Amino acid sequence: MGKRRVVVTGLGAITPLGNSVNEFWNNALAGKSGIGPITHFDTAQFDSKIAGEIRNFDPSSMIDRKEARHMDLFVQYTIMAAKEALEQSGLDMEKSNRERFGAVIGTGIGGISMLENQHEILLNRGPNRCSPFLIPMMIPNIAAGHLAIKLGLEGPSGCTVTACASGNSALADATRWIQYGDADVMFAGGAESAVCPTAVAGFCAAKALSVRNGDPAHASRPFDKDRDGFVIGEGAGVVVVEALEHAQARGAKILAEIVGIGQSDDAYHITAPHPEGLGAARAMQNALRDGGITPEQVDYINAHGTSTGLGDIGETKAIKRIFGDRAYKTPISSTKSMVGHCLGAAGGIEFIAVVKSLLDQKIHPTANLDNPDPECDLDYVPKVARSLALTYGLSNSFGFGGHNASVLVKRFEP
Repeated sequence: MGKRRVVVTGLGAITPLGNSVNEFWNNALAGKSGIGPITHFDTAQFDSKIAGEIRNFDPSSMIDRKEARHMDLFVQYTIMAAKEALEQSGLDMEKSNRERFGAVIGTGIGGISMLENQHEILLNRGPNRCSPFLIPMMIPNIAAGHLAIKLGLEGPSGCTVTACASGNSALADATRWIQYGDADVMFAGGAESAVCPTAVAGFCAAKALSVRNGDPAHASRPFDKDRDGFVIGEGAGVVVVEALEHAQARGAKILAEIVGIGQSDDAYHITAPHPEGLGAARAMQNALRDGGITPEQVDYINAHGTSTGLGDIGETKAIKRIFGDRAYKTPISSTKSMVGHCLGAAGGIEFIAVVKSLLDQKIHPTANLDNPDPECDLDYVPKVARSLALTYGLSNSFGFGGHNASVLVKRFEP
């Protein structure tokens, strides 16, 4: 059996720009910022006091209060994003063969806020006061586990942890499982809820975060020479992907097709990307080869675009390495300019942005690109959305440890 075609039939998003795909997408097209002062904890002692937080989040339609107390927020974000994706997909879970349905949800850190809370209880009140739910609340795979229980997904289930590439790595796993017949339908994407003291302190200590605390809306500045680090974000992006024949048999509306997966490792440094972008370039090249297309056919790149000097410059070099002269003619934008860096959720959220771009034939802007870095001289679609004929979009995600994952998406053609 040859590889089966894999299509997207449902999208779900919980983001700093809104708790639905339409709200997120409309705000992204308008170039709005979802970044503001941190409210989750007291930031008085922290250098960075800003984040892309989830606001007005209500999981009560899927999770009751008692259950929510035993779930880290990254799990709750996953379930609510998956609910939206399921509703759009039109899948009838009661009439489906759920042994052929699975879930793979990536996360960079998992339940760190729950671990943080329980460690404080351990220190202040002793080991006997820790929750019996401590371990299942914090382990990274528990989002996929909870989602499988909620929806009755009895097929392949798992979690990818490749730092900030986790969402795209999860999409890659889901695609392969469907292509080679291990599943017919997968819920895939990424989730994160690391806007908490320990995570922010760690990134602050590494001097990775922006300290533009007085102007949070303009703090995330990918490819801009005045950037001073990334802004931490949180949320989830979960999509329904399925075998083309399965989607067609049930008369599903198909949103896009995943045609190429590319992965690699820099094999260079635990946190810094390769200065010449060699690993990132390999991931993009592998995705194009897997999709059977040339660089000239790519109409849009959703960049990893973190608002860090090494990352932005390295990704720009990687794009030039693979695309050559075409690099200057290919529109590129960074979702992180508006939502911040959502870590393990980034790939899922940004994949949704690519699918929406192909559906609407519009590219959201890179916000805050006022003074481009001289080493970042490509077309980053500054400030204003652009309408354009789009067939292929490429989504990039790169993570600590040198992990790189690129997903090539195509406007659906039967």
